[in-house]
Amino acid sequence: MNKYGTAAINAVKESQNPIESWEIAVKDFDSESAKVKGCPKNTFLGLCEDGYVKGVPKGNYTKSIKNKEYAINAIKIIKNNPNKSFSPKELWGELNLGDKRHNSQMDVVLALWENGLIK
Repeated sequence: MNKYGTAAINAVKESQNPIESWEIAVKDFDSESAKVKGCPKNTFLGLCEDGYVKGVPKGNYTKSIKNKEYAINAIKIIKNNPNKSFSPKELWGELNLGDKRHNSQMDVVLALWENGLIK
């Protein structure tokens, strides 16, 4: 699991506002750019926003539309393929986004899923 997957799990454990929880979860990352990287953060917040993350109430947490959409579609793919194990790259490929590149979004989705944190 990469650092963004770990951050997502730790953010859920913080049980505060998910925006603040994410900030706490990434505070020890080595670089400032890693701390503020939008794609994994907005993937996490998008799932929280729509009530997909256990223990986190629905709310307004992100303005990102695309990362939230990618995450929700990835959850649907996982749920429709219960006996399949996906790598982040494989799951991204299932979204059929053409040349668009994966930027840690699926690491967040898979970490939450594999740790039983998705409703």
